[in-house]
Amino acid sequence: MTPEIAKKKEPKAALGSTDEFMKGLWRDNPVFVQVLGMCPVLAVSNTAMNALAMGLATAFVLLMSNVLVSSLRHFIPKQVRIASYILIIATFVTIVDYAIQAISVDLHKNLGAFISLIVVNCLILSRAEAFASKNTMEKSAMDALGMGTGFIFALFCLGAVREILGNGTLFGFAVFPESFQEWIIMILPAGGFFTLALWLLHFNYFKLKQEKA
Repeated sequence: MTPEIAKKKEPKAALGSTDEFMKGLWRDNPVFVQVLGMCPVLAVSNTAMNALAMGLATAFVLLMSNVLVSSLRHFIPKQVRIASYILIIATFVTIVDYAIQAISVDLHKNLGAFISLIVVNCLILSRAEAFASKNTMEKSAMDALGMGTGFIFALFCLGAVREILGNGTLFGFAVFPESFQEWIIMILPAGGFFTLALWLLHFNYFKLKQEKA
């Protein structure tokens, strides 16, 4: 291959990698578009810290499992691929579980069983089956980074709004004067559904507006 041909191919690869990342962040956002992983999205997004921690934990597991599944895609028999993917995901979830517990016991208690439930998060398993098992490690890593970042973004959007309106704080710091009356419903389960509905409406409005432009 001549240097001229190699130079022409490099921008295409970079463009493809960027597209894999951006689709998870915006076009195919796992929460606001695909509506995946609703259990942790609604359950632990009552504060920005909980939402951010769960988002980071899920993104880490997604990235590592995608890379490993992609690297082993030629060696995993089709008959046991799902079981193999779950075993890989469970390994990284265990690592995350112990890491969070070592960093903050209170945070670990707040997230509770939802850390372990990352194993059966349909977002992670679907990316392993639909993408990582069919693509190279580079593409799988970019796909995981995009989807993981999109998941973190979505959880933080929900967690920030619910904490600000429900507690009058953000990451524990007051953002309103003492006279502010907290909307207690926002930190309750009903507040999670209400906030998610508003974000879905907001997200889809701008997406449709962008498509028409």
